Amino acid sequence: MATDDLIQLTDVTKSYHQHTVLHDVNLTIKTGEFVAFVGESGGGKSTLLRLIAGLEPATTGQLMMDGRSINGLNTVARVMFQDDRLLPWMTVLENLSFKSRDMNEKVRAQELLDLVQLHDFANYYPNQLSGGQKQRVALARALMASPKLLLLDEPLGALDALTRSRMQELIADIVDQENLTTILITHDVREAAKMADRIVAIKHGTTGLTVPGHRHQTDEMAMIAVANEVQEFILSD
Repeated sequence: MATDDLIQLTDVTKSYHQHTVLHDVNLTIKTGEFVAFVGESGGGKSTLLRLIAGLEPATTGQLMMDGRSINGLNTVARVMFQDDRLLPWMTVLENLSFKSRDMNEKVRAQELLDLVQLHDFANYYPNQLSGGQKQRVALARALMASPKLLLLDEPLGALDALTRSRMQELIADIVDQENLTTILITHDVREAAKMADRIVAIKHGTTGLTVPGHRHQTDEMAMIAVANEVQEFILSD
């Protein structure tokens, strides 16, 4: 893993009218690192991801990526949401290439379908796919632009347990193959422990606990211990 800092947040605050969602967030993420943000609903996890994606501005503080301020849409980042957001009137391949006539785009789209194990589904429509298959297409679409930063906003929350486990493994494999810096938003602390290099617990609108994750490790008991530590912190008064 590279040691250079890709993302730096300094004293970041986000308020909506009189309500402060995030306050005094300070965080550094290194190139190639997989970081999971966990916390209760409404705690600011997804808001923080949206700030990094450039979908919303911070109220105060500074957000930097590659040494430059994030002002407006972060064009080298891509977001994968909980809902697949596929266009129902387009085939799987068209959802990736948006009917581009550029042969390189079509080749890239087919390569990504191979990567997410959907090479035989290029001409299917979204309503012909299972929930897990739709999320694989959404993942492939997020990778089309070869982003430097992959943002995962609870993308597995609506899947059944078995499909979710398979998707966790698929995402982990692809992140390794593509050498992607990745941020995962999740309520599932065990998912965070399994997938991430580092887990950041967000509580009361700020980063309150950071612990190592167990990505690439197989010690189930150690993984459970980390997950329990994070959960206890989040649920404590």
